Amino acid sequence: MTTDEFRRNRENFCYRHPDRQSFVLCQRCLRTICPECQTQGAVGVICPECLREQQQSQSPAQKKAERRWSRGPRAVTVSDSRPIVTYVIIGLTAFVFLIGLIPGVGAAVEQSLIFWAPALYPQLSGTFQPWRLFTGALVHSSFWHLGLNMLALWMIGRSLEPLLGRWRFVTLYLLSTLGGSVAVTLLSFSTPVVGASGAIFGLFGALFVIGRHLGANIAGIAIVLGINLVIGFIPGFNVSWQAHVGGLVVGLVVAFIFTRTRAARQRTLQIVLLSAVGAVLIALLFVPVVLPSLILG
Repeated sequence: MTTDEFRRNRENFCYRHPDRQSFVLCQRCLRTICPECQTQGAVGVICPECLREQQQSQSPAQKKAERRWSRGPRAVTVSDSRPIVTYVIIGLTAFVFLIGLIPGVGAAVEQSLIFWAPALYPQLSGTFQPWRLFTGALVHSSFWHLGLNMLALWMIGRSLEPLLGRWRFVTLYLLSTLGGSVAVTLLSFSTPVVGASGAIFGLFGALFVIGRHLGANIAGIAIVLGINLVIGFIPGFNVSWQAHVGGLVVGLVVAFIFTRTRAARQRTLQIVLLSAVGAVLIALLFVPVVLPSLILG
């Protein structure tokens, strides 16, 4: 889709604020609404007009029951554009880093969280620690490693999270993290890996796909993504290109699913497809068991 086509397609903009792009639909009227116009309902967000119609259509009995069983009119949480999930992830990751600085405690905590593929296979390591698939993204090797990853997360998250909504953003981040861990398992089995780079590359990939879908100028995103991807293959940088590639591929796939299942009637299909992505990633973790010679050499 070209930029001109994007601008002509009003479905890509909030119907109440035509200058604001959005990726979220009102669950009743299916019109696009920006974060300011989103009101959290029982089954998703609704626009101000649908909220007003819903309140006006209440019967006297419903209004009486509401007054009786609540302290007043039902509290309604209005969404905003703040990337809360992004802030939470940054805060949690920084917290883990600070714990890692505590003498006598930090090293042990980090060793229990880093991603190390053999820890998933009791027959190889004598342990089964599946949480490492995700907690490796919380551990970083240095202040600069942490700072660069969290800066990238903040820059991407503040744009992508309001577009997708918080639960979609969480799903994207977790699946991208899992994709990076699976890629390391298949391509660099015995290498311990730390950092949120796999998840960050998943966000990069999602931003690329969604930006292209919306008709935005994605040249800058493509250049930054390409440079960071190439750096992972340069000897001496000590970067896990496997995690980068795995996170990127999953991010691209998840974003493609999001762009093709926007309508409320497609919610079940979206959940099924995202679950299928997770199931495929988990299934790939059985490759070292089925084909150990291929992975372990």
